[in-house]
Amino acid sequence: MNAALAKLFAKPWLWSFVGAFVVWLAAILFTGGYGAGGMVTAALALAVFTVIVGVGQMFVITLGPGNVDLSLPANIGLASAVAMKVMNGDDSLIAIGLLAALGCGLAIGIANYLLIWALRIPPIIATLSASFIIQSIDISYGRGLQIKPPPGFADFTNAQVFGVPILAILTILFTAGSAIALQRTIYGRSVLAIGQNIRAARLAGVKVAWTRFVTYALCGTLGGLNGALLAGYFRGANVDIGNEYLLASIAVVVIGGTSVAGGKANVPGIWGAALFLVLLLTMLNTFGVSAGVRLVMTGLIIVLVITAAGGEKAAR
Repeated sequence: MNAALAKLFAKPWLWSFVGAFVVWLAAILFTGGYGAGGMVTAALALAVFTVIVGVGQMFVITLGPGNVDLSLPANIGLASAVAMKVMNGDDSLIAIGLLAALGCGLAIGIANYLLIWALRIPPIIATLSASFIIQSIDISYGRGLQIKPPPGFADFTNAQVFGVPILAILTILFTAGSAIALQRTIYGRSVLAIGQNIRAARLAGVKVAWTRFVTYALCGTLGGLNGALLAGYFRGANVDIGNEYLLASIAVVVIGGTSVAGGKANVPGIWGAALFLVLLLTMLNTFGVSAGVRLVMTGLIIVLVITAAGGEKAAR
């Protein structure tokens, strides 16, 4: 029994869920138990968007040191505008609008990798540079866009079953598939192998360039999907709609147990970390803490997690 408990507590993803539960408990104690169930429902609904981009960011970060996609906020903003403009408030155009958003994200992901590959510059520089270009396009294309999502699409992104958001259910299925892909497919194992030792992976016959290409394309596509869903959920596109997902997408990966050094990924932890961050912001809002303090606390949490992970590695 003790051995089983020790093995369970050794799972890195568990602590993110423990943190989320502790924060939720603190919030309901402060409010005297008022709105406890609604807080969980709202946390699930908002965590979905962080989980989607978090999965894409996780695959990129798992490729090894220096790999990160900083273009996600601009990607999300542009994709939200593209989706709303193509859908044009018409339920019959929902599928086409979603495909347009996915195509927009895919194109951005491919462009990111081509910048990295062709110019031989670090991913952090390439994706940051791309984000400025994408943001400029978004400002000229989507600034002042007043188109509302089709009623059916807006209703779907906000729909619930027995108090559980439908998007949360679908995202849980998606993350389960991502975990299987990571551990059971050639692509997933190639990502892990590259992150552990890119030279050894290349000598072992892993298609390094192709795997990195697919990974950045996947991350971009998930960013595009997130943009469309956010526009539906908040009932409209916005240039700044993706701004908070730069820090959040990295935070959930790190807090969720994925190694920033690469080669070690953790899918379940992304859910725990996303719920933790959403509930933390909810609790701080309940306490009346300012936006600046909330950002500082989030940053400190990320630093503490990275420090703890680094210390554990050194001890080994």
